[in-house]
Amino acid sequence: VQLQASGGGLVQAGGSLRLSCKASGIIFRVNDMNWYRQAPGKQRELVATITTEGSTNYADSVKGRFTISRDNNRDTMDLEMKSLKPEDTAVYYCSSRRTGYFSREYIHWGQGTLVTVSS
Repeated sequence: VQLQASGGGLVQAGGSLRLSCKASGIIFRVNDMNWYRQAPGKQRELVATITTEGSTNYADSVKGRFTISRDNNRDTMDLEMKSLKPEDTAVYYCSSRRTGYFSREYIHWGQGTLVTVSS
């Protein structure tokens, strides 16, 4: 299984970035997909989720600024980030999650991509 995150970089406050996550080795369409982030010295936090049905959920801190999407034909997930703030600076990770038989969970992580927002 491989989740390849890309699109991070340095951007000024108020700017935009688009992160992408390419999945391989999983049946993408049956996995809920997530973006997490981890800022220096802080715990990893859930940023956004998109379910197999396309329902989305966002952390309060990014609502109205970030948009998560997925393309089941290309096995990709994106995170469109607008109006970026310095506090959005973090390593962003994509993650897949599937619940199998007997409620067993299958979770996979990508390697992360760094987003730095300068003030």
